[in-house]
Amino acid sequence: MRAGVGDRLLPDGEPRRTGLIIGVQNADGSPPYVVKWLTDGHIALVSPGPDTKVVRGAPAGAAIAPAAAPA
Repeated sequence: MRAGVGDRLLPDGEPRRTGLIIGVQNADGSPPYVVKWLTDGHIALVSPGPDTKVVRGAPAGAAIAPAAAPA
């Protein structure tokens, strides 16, 4: 898995649990990542599991919308 700042993590492909990558620990983009969970703003160091999807970030200058609140 490779990711960069601005990409999003979706654990188990679940869009309601979206995390925004705000820091990358390794120059090659491999885990772990510093992630801000969009549902509650919690920041954590995350080593994604095998079912986690990476959604590439928006182009530079574009706003990143927060995930919708769970129903």
